[in-house]
Amino acid sequence: VQLQASGGGLVQAGGSLRLSCEASRRISNIRSMAWYRQAPGQERELVARIIVSGATDYADSVKGRFTISRDIRKTAVYLQMNILKPEDTAVYYCNVARLSLPNLWGQGTLVTVSS
Repeated sequence: VQLQASGGGLVQAGGSLRLSCEASRRISNIRSMAWYRQAPGQERELVARIIVSGATDYADSVKGRFTISRDIRKTAVYLQMNILKPEDTAVYYCNVARLSLPNLWGQGTLVTVSS
């Protein structure tokens, strides 16, 4: 199974982007779907997560600006990013956590926010 992420790009501060991540086939036993990001020289950090029940949680730095959603039938997860800031610049990775199986990671999509 592969996760294909897309939607990154260059945007000015205050702008918006929508990231998408879709699995090559339907995945079962999902615990959560999430977006992480890694800026140059920094650790990978959790940006947003949506669990089986549909509950979501966000990093404090993106609350009120980013929204995570999913399409269970397609095993897809999305990240709507609004009011982007230069500090949001990073490679964004999608993640699928499964019960009793290794996590799955997408290949990463670069988001660059210019000031």
